[in-house]
Amino acid sequence: MTSQSELWLGGPIASGVRCVLAPNPSAWTLEGTNTWVIGMPDSTHVVIDPGPAHAGHLSQVAAAIDGDVSAIILTHAHIDHSEGAPALSEQLNVPVMEKHDVDGLSLGDIELRMHHTPGHSSDSICITVATPEGKYLLSGDTVLGRGTTLVAHPDGRLDQYFDSLRYLRDHCEAEGIDLLLPGHGPVSRTPVGLIDFYEQHRRNRLEQVRASMASGLITPEQIAADVYRDVDPSVLPAAELTVAAQLEYLKENI
Repeated sequence: MTSQSELWLGGPIASGVRCVLAPNPSAWTLEGTNTWVIGMPDSTHVVIDPGPAHAGHLSQVAAAIDGDVSAIILTHAHIDHSEGAPALSEQLNVPVMEKHDVDGLSLGDIELRMHHTPGHSSDSICITVATPEGKYLLSGDTVLGRGTTLVAHPDGRLDQYFDSLRYLRDHCEAEGIDLLLPGHGPVSRTPVGLIDFYEQHRRNRLEQVRASMASGLITPEQIAADVYRDVDPSVLPAAELTVAAQLEYLKENI
């Protein structure tokens, strides 16, 4: 396991669950996109979020499949998760599945259940992975392993994001899910606590946005520069999108 302060390298997480870390690190993607290969040895597998169209990475993903493969699944269509899907689909001769393609999937001893969780983007899904060893939540970009995510306005909506966080929190608690597999960054053994942190962080940011508006700032660019002074300048465009979503939320929830 990896702590929040250690470098995340991916690798095997549990029986039937492996992360192949994509070589696309950045302030946006942390150490890179987590490509998840799910399936027991000599059984059916799926690949979740192939990541960038990087030939070496896609070859590593194919090599991590110990058995046959039935599908590629995307948690959402953002390019850092989906760009490599067409090439990998052709290489493995399997379909690419997105939001409404399937609700559940059986991989022998592993069962997958898909949950539509809009907010980060309108097409975002999370996936419950139930194995003989336990149940895990694969969260895409809805919840990351380090830091926080953006609400990609106008496609992403903050009201939907709050609804999705509450749904995932209740789901993890009800199902006894104690391991979260994010789209970027390290896995978390405290998914309920992490989701609670995400909701509280977003509500704290809303209060900061309100304070910025009260001081006379108006545009997402002005407010982001004020509220997100502590972030890497390269991710300010993401902060501006999230502020735009926050402004829309406040307008609709005065």
